[in-house]
Parts: sequence; structure tokens; C-alpha cells
Amino acid sequence: MTQVSNTPYEALEVGQKAEYQKSVAERDIQLFAAMSGDHNPVHLDAEFAAKSMFKERIAHGMFSGALISAAVACTLPGPGTIYLGQQMSFQKPVKIGDTLTVRLEILEKLPKFKVRIATNVYNQNDELVVAGEAEILAPRKLQTVELVSPPNFVAS
Repeated sequence: MTQVSNTPYEALEVGQKAEYQKSVAERDIQLFAAMSGDHNPVHLDAEFAAKSMFKERIAHGMFSGALISAAVACTLPGPGTIYLGQQMSFQKPVKIGDTLTVRLEILEKLPKFKVRIATNVYNQNDELVVAGEAEILAPRKLQTVELVSPPNFVAS
């Protein structure tokens, strides 16, 4: 388990940044398809994907969205953050084997503990794959928590 502290609203500063990184594995694509119900063959069927505009299998677009959620929940502001909204624009496809870096930046502190955050995702070549912005409700107090690992499972 990993211990993580959040950054409460009062401690957040415009321009403050954080990063979250994950490599996209075959298992991630399979689990995301099982969890979401999105079985689009461009994600799961190599033969179908080879005939698509991408010429190979790609990750689900919302997989990147899930990584943004993880970055906000686990890095900045961190545990206790509540999502209010997310805007995303997909710029480039994400492929199996890509290493994605979510870059967060505090854009604006709003009344009532609300915060606007830039939520951009880059691949290992520093190419923007998702441009986004979130509005969140920041934690009100400092908390340090243990991040519990989910159980290891096999999708059916």
C-alpha cells in the first residue's frame, strides 16, 4: 500500500502542477472493455483494426479519461477530491505499449472550494493525445490515506 496526502483548497496555488504516468498494456485494454462494456473491435480485434484508419488496435478513448481521474484523485488535489465536470478532446490515438503522462495544472480557484484544472495527456514522444480541463471540488482539509490496491482478478 502507498501512503498519499492531498492538497486542500487553501493550499492549492494557480500554476501548481503534478504528473501521473502509466504504460498501456494488453491487459488494460481487455479489462477496460470488460468493465465498460465497450467491445468495439478497433480495440480488441487486430484483424479488424488493421483495416481501420489507425492500422492497428488502439486504446479506448475513455481509458485516457480514467487516467485523468486517477491523476486528480491520487496526486493533485488528491484523496477527497470530487469531480464536477470534465471536458476532453482526443488529439491522437493511444496504442498498446504507449506510456501516458497526465499533466495537471491548477488554472483557477473558484468560490465554494471549486477549482479548474488543465488535464492534458501526453505519450512517450511528448505528443498531446488528450487535451482537457476539469472542474473539481477540492478537499477542505489535509488528509493522509493509504491507497489500497484493488484485488487481482480475471475478467469473464
